[in-house]
Amino acid sequence: MTELPARYVGHDEAWREWRTALSSERMHHAWLLTGPEGIGKGGFARKAALELVGKGEGRQPEPSAHPDILVLDHLPSNDEEARKKADGKPFQVKRNITVEQIRTMQQRLTTRATLGANRAVIIDPADDLEKAGVNALLKSLEEPPAGTHFLLVSHRPGRLLPTVRSRCRILRFPALPDEAIDGLLREQAPDVSFDARKAAIAAAQGSPGVALAFARQSLGKLHELMERIVRQGDRDFTLRGMLADEMGARPSREKLLGALDLARAALTGALDGAGRRQQLLIIEAHGAMARLSAEAPTYNFDPGLLVMEIGGLLASAAVPTEAVEAR
Repeated sequence: MTELPARYVGHDEAWREWRTALSSERMHHAWLLTGPEGIGKGGFARKAALELVGKGEGRQPEPSAHPDILVLDHLPSNDEEARKKADGKPFQVKRNITVEQIRTMQQRLTTRATLGANRAVIIDPADDLEKAGVNALLKSLEEPPAGTHFLLVSHRPGRLLPTVRSRCRILRFPALPDEAIDGLLREQAPDVSFDARKAAIAAAQGSPGVALAFARQSLGKLHELMERIVRQGDRDFTLRGMLADEMGARPSREKLLGALDLARAALTGALDGAGRRQQLLIIEAHGAMARLSAEAPTYNFDPGLLVMEIGGLLASAAVPTEAVEAR
């Protein structure tokens, strides 16, 4: 995901709420940062953690290097990928944040903070915790060590256990309007074509990080094909073949996840002007696409089969309006 500044459009209310709590006598020990993926929640969490542990002190190191900020995110998938990370190269990560990471963090919490009275634990994203990791984390949320504060970044809070959500104060990050996304793309990705920008805005659904990632992957043609499948169907599988060609034989994980978001956006856009029965078909296809999107990050799907599944769901929603109204 494309990195964004820690302070971004739409974060003003979140900062106001955080800093009001920070200046109060009783700071809640656990915070759940929710909103669309790519909105900047992770960057906010890291800057907020620095404010928490660095109150009254001078210049602080980066969050990843601060002794009183523990960041739990996806580790490299193996030793080779770890070496790539150490060399500053792109690397593959594990599918989940592991229970071992939670237990290592809990061992650290048995000692006192190094530079001050407070310590911050960031889990980004908490949605990807292993089940055993969630259960282990609950123990720390129920009985937090003195001065320890948790910041859980969540793109899909509904995937978290109610017992986790109930122990956190919610900090919401709203989606941005299309005009703001368009302005961001013009500023930070000025070489992106009009079609690619249009696809990025449609897929982003208010998330600037998603928009930038999509625009820089040049997914405009993919979006166009998806819209055609929803609009006219694909009885002879020609468009689905073109869709597979456009994705490529070995698409990256980011491109596959991006394609799923694009497909959901194509279905949402098709609702306008659709007949009543077609709207029901679109809603049914969108629900199936959402379930597929939830499974994709954790299951080892064959890329070719996944692309055909996406195309099939898009085609299932493509019922001509005339035929629908005649039934």
